[in-house]
Amino acid sequence: MIRASHRWPGLLALALVIVLSLSGAVLSVFPAAERLAAPRAEAGLSAATLVDRIQAVYPGVEQIRRAPSGRITAYWFDQGTPGAAVIDPATGQGVASADPNQVLRWFTTLHRSLFLGDGGRIAMATGAMAMLMLSLSGVAMVARRVGGWRHWFARLRGPLAGRLHTEIARITVIGLVVSSATALWMTAATFDMLPDGGARPTVPSAVSGETGFAPEHMPALRQTPVATLRDLSFPYPGDVTDVFTLKTDRGTGYLDQGTGALLGWVDLTGWQRFSETVYRLHTGQGAAVLGLMLGVMALGAPAMATTGVMIWLAGRRGRPRLSGNQPAGQAETILLVGSEGGSTWGFATTLHAALTKAGQSVHVGPMSGFAPDRYPRAARILLLAATHGDGAAPASAKGFLERLSTTNTTPRIPLAVLGFGDRSFPAFCAYARTVARTAKAKGWPELIPLDTIDRQSPQDFARWGCALGQALGIDLHLAHRSVLPATETLTLVSRRDYGADVQAPAAILRFALPRTTFRQRLRGRGFTRFEAGDLIGILPEGTAIPRHYSLASARRDGFIEIVVKKHPGGLASSRLIALEPGGTVTAFLRRNPGFRPGRGRAPLILIGAGTGIGPLAGIVRSNARRRPVHLFFGMRHPDSDFFYGEDLPAWSRTGRLTRLITAASRGTRPRYVQDALRGDAAEVARLIRDGARVMVCGGRDMAAGVADALAEILAPSGLTPALLKSEGRYVEDVY
Repeated sequence: MIRASHRWPGLLALALVIVLSLSGAVLSVFPAAERLAAPRAEAGLSAATLVDRIQAVYPGVEQIRRAPSGRITAYWFDQGTPGAAVIDPATGQGVASADPNQVLRWFTTLHRSLFLGDGGRIAMATGAMAMLMLSLSGVAMVARRVGGWRHWFARLRGPLAGRLHTEIARITVIGLVVSSATALWMTAATFDMLPDGGARPTVPSAVSGETGFAPEHMPALRQTPVATLRDLSFPYPGDVTDVFTLKTDRGTGYLDQGTGALLGWVDLTGWQRFSETVYRLHTGQGAAVLGLMLGVMALGAPAMATTGVMIWLAGRRGRPRLSGNQPAGQAETILLVGSEGGSTWGFATTLHAALTKAGQSVHVGPMSGFAPDRYPRAARILLLAATHGDGAAPASAKGFLERLSTTNTTPRIPLAVLGFGDRSFPAFCAYARTVARTAKAKGWPELIPLDTIDRQSPQDFARWGCALGQALGIDLHLAHRSVLPATETLTLVSRRDYGADVQAPAAILRFALPRTTFRQRLRGRGFTRFEAGDLIGILPEGTAIPRHYSLASARRDGFIEIVVKKHPGGLASSRLIALEPGGTVTAFLRRNPGFRPGRGRAPLILIGAGTGIGPLAGIVRSNARRRPVHLFFGMRHPDSDFFYGEDLPAWSRTGRLTRLITAASRGTRPRYVQDALRGDAAEVARLIRDGARVMVCGGRDMAAGVADALAEILAPSGLTPALLKSEGRYVEDVY
C-alpha cells in the first residue's frame, strides 16, 4: 500500500512536481539577493527619523514600505507625476528603481499558476499535494528500509539508482514536506477556503480636523523602530478627515494628522502570525537563509524523479509482457509471482502460455497485488514465489503475507504454491514454505502440495507442471528455457596454489575488476557492487549450467577473488584450476544478502573448513573497524591447504583478526573444526551470550557437525543454534 501510494502520485504528477521544485528553487534565490542588495538601516533608527529624511528629499511622499528583507521603498507624487524608489535609510535618497523584477515576476507566475490563472493554481496545488504524499510515503519507506527511525542515516545497499533515491530523500524530505504543505495552505487562502482570522482597528469617526503635525514628532512613530516597520500610509492631501495608517510587526493603528495621537490599535492575532509564518516558510521572505536551504532541498525533487523513474522502469523490465493476459475479474486461473531478480517471471510466462493454450483463462500479476475480492470468477490461485535473503519476501511479493493473514474472505479458492530457490542455501524456498503454512492456517484449500524448484531447473518445473495438469484434468507440458543473467569476461591476474603434493589441487584465484558503465552503476548491474560472501556464477565452456563460488573479496578491495578446489569430473573447477594469469572466464554476479556479518560491534565467530574459508577471509580483510573476530578454520593438513596462511598473521597484527583457531584432520593430532569449537567451549559460549554472531561456511557435513557441537556448548545457557537463527545471529553458506 505504501509503495503504491508513493509510486503512482510520483508518476502521474511528475511534470508538475518538477516544475514546482525547479521554479521554487529559482525563486528561493531572490529573497537572499534582495536582502544583500538592500541598504541597511542603522541600529535604533526610528520610523519618525526615517520619515523626516524621506520627506526632506520627496515632499510629496504618500507611502513608505519596508519589505521583510529590510528593503525600504517610498512612493510619492511630484507635480502630479508618480514616482517610486528604493531608499537609503541613512539619507532618505532613492538609490535604485522600485520597478518589479521581471524575471522574478515570470518565475512567480509560472510557480503559482503556469500562466493559466485559477485553473493553473489548482493544477499546481495538485502537484503540491502529490509532492506531500510522495514525501510522507517516502519517509515511511525509508524508515522501513533502514530498519526504523533510529537507523535513519544507516548505510544503504542495493543498486546505485535506489541508493541515490533514498540518500537524497533522507536529506531533503523535511524541506519538501514544508514546501508542499505551505503551498497547499497558501492556495487555500487564495481561494478564501480558510477563515480570515484577522482584526483591524475601527476607522476613527472623530478626528481633530487639523493637519500639519510633523510625523517626526508623533510619539507612535518615534517609538516604532524601523526594523519593525511594515507600512506607513499618509493621509490624502487636503482631506482633514483622513489619517495616517501604521502597520508594524506588532499590529495596525491609525494616527491623527493634526495632533499625532494614536486613534486606534489592534495587535496581530495568533491566526495572522501563523499565516505569516507559513508565508515566510514558503517564500523565504524575511528568512533568506531558510529560503535558500528549502530551495536547495527542492532540487532533490527532480533528482528523485529521475532515479524514481529509473527504479520503476527497472522493475517493469523485470516483468515480461504477456499477450492475452486476462483481467483479474474475468480469469479462472490467477497466477501471482513473487520475484526478486526477475527470473521467476520467466517461469510465469511459460506457465501462462501453456495454460492459455490448454483453454484456460489466466491472469498474471505480482503477489503484492493479492486481493481475493478482485477474483470473482477464479477457480484456483497459483503462487510462484522466490525467496529473498534469509527467508524474506522478494520485491514483487511485499505485503502478500500481511494481506493473506488479515483477509476476511471465506477460503474457497484452492491454492498451489511453488517455491524457487537454491538448495545450497539454508533458507531454500523458505518464503514459499511460510506462504504455504500461513494459507493452511487460514483454511485455504490446497490444490496440490507445496513443491520446489532447485536452481531454476526446467526438469523440476516440467515435473510440477505434470502434477498441476493432473489436478486440473488437462494435458500440461511446461518446456521452460531459463535466461541467464548478463555475463562479464573476467581476466585472471594472479593465483596461489595449494594441495599439489597430496594430489588435491586447489587455488586462490584473483581476477581483475571488469570495467562498468555509468548505466550499470545506476542500475546496480554487473560487478558494480558486491561483498565477501556474495556468489559468482562461472559458466564453463560447453554448458549453460553455472557453478557458483563464494566471493572472498568485496568491491572496495579492487579485485574479484575465489577459492577453488578441483573436483573429479568437475567442468568448472577443472577449467579454473587450469587457468593461468591472462586467461579468461565467463561469469556473472549473484548477491547473497543472507550471508552478511551485519552492522554493529558485536563479536563475530567465523567457522569454515576447506575452501569455505574464502568468504570468511574476505570478511576479515574488510574488518577495517577492528570488530572482534574469532576465526575457526578446519583443514586437512597445514602443509597442503592452509589457505590464506600468508595473510592471517598480518590481519592479526593489524587488529582485523582477534583470534585464529585451526584444526587439521590429518597429521599427528587429527581433529575437525567442530572439535576445535568444543576445545574452546567456554569462550565460545561467553561470546554468544554476549551477543556474538556466528557465520558458518563449508560443506554440508561440516555445517551439521558444527551445529551439533554448538548445541552441546550452548545447552547450559538455554540457547540453541535454531534460536540463534531465528534471531538472525547464526547464518550459513553451505554446499
